[in-house]
Amino acid sequence: MDAQSRGRADEIDPADQWVLNPRTGHYELQLNDSAAQERPKVAAPRRSSSAPAAPTTSPGVPGPRRGDGPPGGRRGGRPRKGGSGGGRRKKALLITSGTLALLLVGGAAAAYLYYDHLNGNLSVTDIAGAGTGGFKKDQAINILVIGTDKRSGAGNEGYGDKDSVGHADTTILFHIAKDRSNATALSIPRDLITNIPDCPTKQPDGTTKTVRGVKGVRFNTSLGQEGRDAGCTMRTVKDLTGIEVDNFMMVDFNAVKTLSTAVGGVPVCLEKAVDDEDSKLKLPQGEHRLEGEQALAFVRTRHAFGNESDLDRIKTQQQFLGSMMREMKSKETLTSPKKFFSLAEAATKSLTVDQGLGSIDKLTDLAGELKDIDLKNITFTTLPVLDNPAEKVKATVVVNQALAEPLLQMIRGDVSLTEVEKKEQAAKEAADADAKAKQDALLQGNRAPAGDVRVAVYNGGGPKGAASTTLGWLQNTKGMSKASNQGNAPSKVDATLLEYAPNQADQARALADALGLPATALKMGTTDAAAKTPMKLTLGPDFQKPGTPLAPPVPQELPKDVQQAQADKAVCAK
Repeated sequence: MDAQSRGRADEIDPADQWVLNPRTGHYELQLNDSAAQERPKVAAPRRSSSAPAAPTTSPGVPGPRRGDGPPGGRRGGRPRKGGSGGGRRKKALLITSGTLALLLVGGAAAAYLYYDHLNGNLSVTDIAGAGTGGFKKDQAINILVIGTDKRSGAGNEGYGDKDSVGHADTTILFHIAKDRSNATALSIPRDLITNIPDCPTKQPDGTTKTVRGVKGVRFNTSLGQEGRDAGCTMRTVKDLTGIEVDNFMMVDFNAVKTLSTAVGGVPVCLEKAVDDEDSKLKLPQGEHRLEGEQALAFVRTRHAFGNESDLDRIKTQQQFLGSMMREMKSKETLTSPKKFFSLAEAATKSLTVDQGLGSIDKLTDLAGELKDIDLKNITFTTLPVLDNPAEKVKATVVVNQALAEPLLQMIRGDVSLTEVEKKEQAAKEAADADAKAKQDALLQGNRAPAGDVRVAVYNGGGPKGAASTTLGWLQNTKGMSKASNQGNAPSKVDATLLEYAPNQADQARALADALGLPATALKMGTTDAAAKTPMKLTLGPDFQKPGTPLAPPVPQELPKDVQQAQADKAVCAK
């Protein structure tokens, strides 16, 4: 960004004037004496409660950028709101600890620049109801990051296929734990054979068109092809993994080039020299710092490392993203206002998002949920696959169910893949074992008659309509006529739970027998309940249907053959 577009006045670069206040942890504008006579010191403002409306874009294609004018200046020749430009108090910059690049391309940033034009940099796509409607602060978060191979942007037309609408070339599902202690980045191979569901897509005229689903095609065709948008990729990922996606972020080739340049280059290590004619990557053995075109060539190459497959390219990309995370969290980046300016500018100009993330305010809220995750607790992994048995010449892959299902169960069950978390999990398992022994003892005793069992049934993550179905089953099949349906629980639970008072133990045992609940699904309170107070049964994601045993416990360890890498560890490409 040049001096004028950054708002330089009187030969003073704003980036040079922002100084970290150690008391608040925020940057504040510090002006010299002469400048101070004209412009007072400005503290970081509060975030605005609203953001400019986002334009609707064509399916699968990043929309037009809003607000092409210089930051703090006029847009399209229209006067500013709120008074004349000279008398209007200038907006200040607030930089908070955050995680922008984690959601862009797997890095961790700590910068948000509060200029109006950053909202205008974002492209926003209406995904026609795909996803959950947006992440929630008290729940696990699933963000789908899509790297498209669309050749948009200056200088990218030379990569060939310049008129392509693009595919889901690189796709990573970021799962952020409910307690915000860890995250898992699941790469989905682009050449995976899967089914793509029917996909409602918003059209430029505001109408919705449904693109018909198709079976047995490459995963990467879930975006761009036949007018499919990012919402279709979200729906495909949900069907493939059983994981509901909250939001998406999409970037193109320019994101890698501009972000790697803004951070001052991304360190990589090569075990051997590389000379790839296709990607134009030519580097000697050893350590390098890549930015711009070289960085893009590094993440695009398919012939430089491993067995020259897309699966090995995924490993290379994970190494690059881990290195970018470390670079963005380095002291040199976190304490440089100039880098903050460059990173925020590059990031927002590279992003296409859904409406749930369509403003700097919303992105900042998300960053606040992620800012405390340590890099050592971020794990990269890849959906396990096998060569497609239907092909003689191996070009595509299919899911390896034996390895994939335990991995997906762990992500769905919010179980961390990191070693640090595993140690904590081992302690938790020991405590759970002790609790189970105590609960087993609770099951030893009398059972109340079915007609005396009072229970309020809630759905806290079970199948749709599970509470109603269970109520009918208890009343009509088991004779528990005092059961009641309370609908959806106030919040989701990790597993089915029956809560009861000490004087309701006989009822709890009878209900546990009827539903086949294990001792671990029972929780006794400390005080007795009133005579007609019901127990509370909350059905969780392990509940299938009444009369069927709960789903087996979520695995706590991955099969040894599942690929994984930690974001805090540097690995040389080979």
